Amino acid sequence: MTAADVSSHHLWVWADPERNGTGVAAETLYELVGPLWFDELAVRFYDKVLIDPLLRPLYPKDLEGPINRLAGFLRQYWGGPPDYSAERGHPRLRMRHAPFAIGPAQRDAWLRSMIHAVQGGGLSADAESVVVEYFMNAAQHLVNAPE
Repeated sequence: MTAADVSSHHLWVWADPERNGTGVAAETLYELVGPLWFDELAVRFYDKVLIDPLLRPLYPKDLEGPINRLAGFLRQYWGGPPDYSAERGHPRLRMRHAPFAIGPAQRDAWLRSMIHAVQGGGLSADAESVVVEYFMNAAQHLVNAPE
């Protein structure tokens, strides 16, 4: 399922505190939260990676590149401009992650960190559930090694 599929079946809603909690609706997550939300999500995620003994060895010392690539990919996936593909080509997530041994333990650690990052993003419970489900599927898709 692509973000377009999700978007066509899901109306994104944000309770805007500046409008007395009145809901703001959008066709895509990107339209709802804007580009900076994805940057902040990536930073929250990599803050957890920095302290995770299973994940930290999988990433380079300098996390600026991974942060920018993750945010760019997610902006595009969730309805933003195709900048990620213009810069890096097709995402090919499985191929790009193939050099790393990703077993169930790494998947679970990654997912814990990502769920924590998503939960810190201020989404409605419904929107958060859709985003977490995407990450659960993506994490499972990248498993390439036994325990």
